[in-house]
Amino acid sequence: MAAFPEAEAPSPNIYIPEEWSEAADAIAYDSVTSPPPVALVCGAKNCGKTTFSRHLLNVLLQRYQKVAYLDTDVGQTEFTPPGFLSLTVIDQLTPDLTIPCLKTPDRCYFFGDISPKRDPKAYLKYIFALYDHYRREYSMLKDSRNPVKVELPLVVNTPGWVKGIGYEILVDILKYIGPTHVVKINISAEAKNLPAGTFWLDEDHEESLNLIEISSARQDSFKRSVLVQKDARLLRDLRIMAYFRQCFPSNSNITTIKELANALAAHPPYEIPISSIKIKHLHCQIPGTEILYSLNATIVGLAVSSEDSENLPPCVGLGIVRGIDTFKRLLYVLTPVPQSSLEKVDLLLHGFIQIPTCLLQVQGCISPYMSTNVLPSS
Repeated sequence: MAAFPEAEAPSPNIYIPEEWSEAADAIAYDSVTSPPPVALVCGAKNCGKTTFSRHLLNVLLQRYQKVAYLDTDVGQTEFTPPGFLSLTVIDQLTPDLTIPCLKTPDRCYFFGDISPKRDPKAYLKYIFALYDHYRREYSMLKDSRNPVKVELPLVVNTPGWVKGIGYEILVDILKYIGPTHVVKINISAEAKNLPAGTFWLDEDHEESLNLIEISSARQDSFKRSVLVQKDARLLRDLRIMAYFRQCFPSNSNITTIKELANALAAHPPYEIPISSIKIKHLHCQIPGTEILYSLNATIVGLAVSSEDSENLPPCVGLGIVRGIDTFKRLLYVLTPVPQSSLEKVDLLLHGFIQIPTCLLQVQGCISPYMSTNVLPSS
């Protein structure tokens, strides 16, 4: 029987090179406490950006009580399920640098895809909005009449897509945030690395900034960096399962995928009146007569409509649309989001984040999501 694993298996042999430790210490201790550092970590895929970011968080937490973390990697998220862009405030050390853990973000947006390729403009808009939120809440603005209660350092983790449009996106992020420190992780395959130096800056740039270039920690016997191939889809599925495992008490006897599938199938869903919510499809257009068909057996972002000029609805979590009753005009939704937060939700965001197939195709479990008698929406 397949065990229900953690998002990543713990590794007792995690190695933090002296170069990495010196880089993290330089960011945390070689700067004044106010304003605190804003550090952005970038580099090619699987070079160790996430591990270094976790290590940097731990080092910063030895000097600051809390640290803000801006996660811009929608495919391999740190504290949320896949498809989210989020700002999370961290106040505890991470004991194992190889295991990501789910946390409630300070603010997050549901992008609804595992790559910014489909809509780079929307992707950047969300990131800029999250950074603006950090500036308002946790950073002392110049000439501000309303100083924040506490200033927090910020760690920005970025995707490993650093060529073509991915490179242009990274440059836009760097220019908008204007970090005090940029950590660039290089691998031995130089063609896959980012350009040398401060590649995102104009020649007449005058503000001071610290560029720290380090090598990937994963090396072979010849000191050459080695890319570790991860099963990205599997990791995403595991994080989605870990997220919906939160529908049940932590002491529940759910230790295998089959047990989770059965528990979700038997779990009473929330009833959401169709008249009380709006439905928005991200990255695609759906005919009006097919909207409810398209929602059945899908994962949706649970959002709260925004009245600001940018119309960026903050998200409170994910839900599985287990079924639709068009006679009663009800949606049946499974979610770990507490009812107090769910009552604020008035918008469902449908993207390309899918229910893991292992939850749909478990031997001996008749999945309610595979029903063929879905009622038409007309």
